[in-house]
Amino acid sequence: MEIRDLEFLAAAASTGKFGLAARSLGMNTSAISRRIGRLEDQLGLALFERGPSGVRLTAGGKAVMVHVRRALAELDLVKRAGIENGSGDVGQIRLGVRLPPIGEPLVPLLRSWREAHPNVALTVAEMNDRDLGAALEERRLDVAMTSSNAVWPHATTLPIHRDQLVAALPLGHALANRTTVTWNELGNETCLVQGWDESQVARDLYASLIGGRTKFQMHPASKQSVFALVAAGFGITLATASQAEVSFPGVVFKSIEAANASIQIVLAWLPELEDAAVGRFVAFLRDEAGSARLL
Repeated sequence: MEIRDLEFLAAAASTGKFGLAARSLGMNTSAISRRIGRLEDQLGLALFERGPSGVRLTAGGKAVMVHVRRALAELDLVKRAGIENGSGDVGQIRLGVRLPPIGEPLVPLLRSWREAHPNVALTVAEMNDRDLGAALEERRLDVAMTSSNAVWPHATTLPIHRDQLVAALPLGHALANRTTVTWNELGNETCLVQGWDESQVARDLYASLIGGRTKFQMHPASKQSVFALVAAGFGITLATASQAEVSFPGVVFKSIEAANASIQIVLAWLPELEDAAVGRFVAFLRDEAGSARLL
């Protein structure tokens, strides 16, 4: 028994004539008749009463047709699911982030994606650099958004936008009333950095910008916790301009007067990526970022 046999049976039951069923399916009448006859032999049951005016289902045929229609309906659902998932119109995207996607231009980009693809679920997981790389390798994440200095070996990357760096200072700090600050001025401060024993990417970046004489204190904590320590007077830290859009009690953000006071935000994924929805997400951010000239 083949799926095609069920389609022949449904067409014959609907039209009441093998000839009409054959024409609707692009077959010849004899082929339809032979296939239905073979099906009857396999089932050990006469499905149709045959007469000069056409065919009609027997009582057994009606009972069989209940299941045939159900099977064909399920087949249609399978086909539809395949088409939708294959085109990327439905599905799920597991996005890992090193920096929360807040502020301009990431929120507008994500909003545009959601409006264009409402049937694709997006989940976000915030992790440190090492864990992001491991989650991609283990296929627990599909894509990750991070800074270009934290990209892992073997990952493919797409530049999304460049975010300015600002200094986060405690309210009342000697530099808090300045319009801008310099790397040289920040070099005399204790700099608080998110960092883990196995992941010190942020400290390495800050050291390359501020200078080697800076005293760093590592904290395996969220950026909000680091801001809280800044507000309490334990030191300063660096933040992105998008992070500075969200005010934090006791912390002031100051622009840094330096040409290199920025980081490149990228989307990263493994080159073996095959999921259609994720591929569409990558293409969408590439096109949107390029058209908005965020790079």
